[in-house]
Amino acid sequence: MALRETELIPIYQHLHQIPEIGLQEHQTHDYLLSIIAQMPQDLLTVKLIPTLDTAILVKVSGKTHDYRIGYRTDIDALPVTENTGLPFASTHPGVMHACGHDIHMSVALGILSYFAEHQPTTDMIFMFQPAEENASGGMKIYNSGALDAEWMPDEIFGFHDNPNLPTGAIGSRMGTLFAGTCEIHAHLSGKSGHAAYQHQANDMVVAGAALVSQLQTIVARDVDPIQSGVVTLGHFTAGTIGNVIAGEAQIDGTIRALTQDMNLRIQRRVRTITEGIALAYDCNIDLQLNQGGYYPVENNDAITADFINYMQQAPDVNFIETQPAMTGEDFGYLIHQIPGTMFWLGVDSPYSLHSENMVPHTDAIMSGVDAMTGFLTHRNELRK
Repeated sequence: MALRETELIPIYQHLHQIPEIGLQEHQTHDYLLSIIAQMPQDLLTVKLIPTLDTAILVKVSGKTHDYRIGYRTDIDALPVTENTGLPFASTHPGVMHACGHDIHMSVALGILSYFAEHQPTTDMIFMFQPAEENASGGMKIYNSGALDAEWMPDEIFGFHDNPNLPTGAIGSRMGTLFAGTCEIHAHLSGKSGHAAYQHQANDMVVAGAALVSQLQTIVARDVDPIQSGVVTLGHFTAGTIGNVIAGEAQIDGTIRALTQDMNLRIQRRVRTITEGIALAYDCNIDLQLNQGGYYPVENNDAITADFINYMQQAPDVNFIETQPAMTGEDFGYLIHQIPGTMFWLGVDSPYSLHSENMVPHTDAIMSGVDAMTGFLTHRNELRK
């Protein structure tokens, strides 16, 4: 029998107790396989990826095989110490499902179990993806070669839970849902010295301060005000004591933009300004910009229009059109390669994602399962 609330809530609670950091999700991987093994196997094929050993791919064999609908869930957790007081709180010290990937997995298992018993019109590919939070797991799966001619989806779907939406609500929008992100890491090297002899040193506090000030002009002067961009520098360290001129400094931050073109534009300006600061202050700056697989989640127009229309018409779905968010998601890499739609699932929590107090409402699980089994059945019907 397809998994329903009485089975999915204990699954969610167990997953919540065993959170693991990206690329280390071995216990989670084994537990997911054990649940999948309990489903009817006639339509299912499981594929593991040797180079990405916590990933799981599952194919549901359709009545025809000329098209594949993909569904992705992430499986990793965060280095957060849980403070919820739940009876099923994390048993792994310093690690917590503070971003709701336990909800994501539970919904995915519910959807998979439905199609394991109700053969779809066309093949379906379920991805249980590691390392969304820390290592671009979506890009790793795509580049692994595992998505060959028989496993590559023709369209793909996935969701993220949203504490700010009512429990069970479905939220999405045309265009960009999440921003693309890029890490900034700059190491400045000059010459340390005595505070009284500044002419014999090359102060990286001054150079670093100039770099911070100049990078803050990018959004104000290089980004179209009708569009959006963020440059935030959240870490700046230099020096050891007040009467020693610092010879080194480290600055770290993030770029966020709603289109890949804008993200790349901001990256170019960061490079240009950094080169100018290095020249002006006669220092060396080792600049690393790391976007990885965190591209903007730009929903496909045709598929998303169909998604929104279906959810608005579905009698048991509370659909809410949402605004773009500057949060990042490595689903952006997959959706740049495979057309599809990402959406929000409301979990109505007073605490934000990544909070040590984050507790989603578990009623959202069945709402997500029912909405997506209905929609994915509809997408299958379009292939007849």
